[in-house]
Amino acid sequence: MAEHPNSQIAEGKMEENRLEISDSFVGNVTVMPYNKSRDDQKIMTSQLERKACNFAKGRWIADRRRPLYSGFKYKQWLSDMWACRLTQRTDFSYEGYRWETENCEMPDFNGSEFLRRMQDKTIAFIGDSLGRQQFQSLMCMAAGGEEMPEVENVGWKYGLVKPLGVVRPDGWAYRFSNTNTTILYYWSASLCGIEPFNVTDPATKSAMNLDQPPAFLRKYLDQFDVVVLNTDRKLAEIGNAKNFTVYSIARWLDSQITSRPKLKGFFWAISPRHFSNGAWNTGGRCDNTIPLTKGNEVQQEESSDPVIVDAVKGTKVKLLDITAISELRDEGHIFTV
Repeated sequence: MAEHPNSQIAEGKMEENRLEISDSFVGNVTVMPYNKSRDDQKIMTSQLERKACNFAKGRWIADRRRPLYSGFKYKQWLSDMWACRLTQRTDFSYEGYRWETENCEMPDFNGSEFLRRMQDKTIAFIGDSLGRQQFQSLMCMAAGGEEMPEVENVGWKYGLVKPLGVVRPDGWAYRFSNTNTTILYYWSASLCGIEPFNVTDPATKSAMNLDQPPAFLRKYLDQFDVVVLNTDRKLAEIGNAKNFTVYSIARWLDSQITSRPKLKGFFWAISPRHFSNGAWNTGGRCDNTIPLTKGNEVQQEESSDPVIVDAVKGTKVKLLDITAISELRDEGHIFTV
């Protein structure tokens, strides 16, 4: 996985002729003896600062090599409603852009290289439909342009099977056999524990335990190497429910990372709404088809999702700050309404 988009360089300190740098540092460091001059130390500090990268700051640029995949080849992974080339839209100009960071190079995604780096690892997306889209997108990108027969459905290992009478399971899990890399998704829009009031009554209502992570995450966390969280925007509309929930699960995941140093945790910032002149249910429209009418550049230093920022602050959970990036792409919806 890419390093935390808002990764900040930690303070280093000179001690016993070595420079100590925290895990959040991106790039290589040349060790500098303690007795160097103060000017030399300033030069080195400047070099370190240049290596820090804020992936959320940059611009959208045209790229003829895009898109990396389409709905024609990926029916195995991609839901029909999210297969852009199979929807009612006939214009696909929105596909021809890529994100370019401002002060650092971000190499093109390579499926084979990604799987090699993630050999013997499991990546878990836990969240709502947007998390599911990210899961499906990563499956398509990792497949590298082919419907790969060596990809095995291992959902049964995580209880992700479709019960009789339901439309779909609670999630999916696939393993790339060549590298033993598993990518999975579990539906949890609220990111909290859900408990029925009466387990013997199928029609019973359920309680949301906002201070508890989903039971699925608690049960299978030991098998995960990377956890990517996102939450439903609707949760933000219920008083302080989002604030409390994301803070609780971020602190819980941080405590688990402390005892499992190889575990990586990420939290997606909220995705923007692109409706104009009202919401989706009050006459609002989401029908722009012209790319980048709001500009192509993000220059702001602060995140547009302060709730998630505060939740992960001081933890080992990394922020994936996609809010402002996505705000510029209001033409990129699958269909117009």
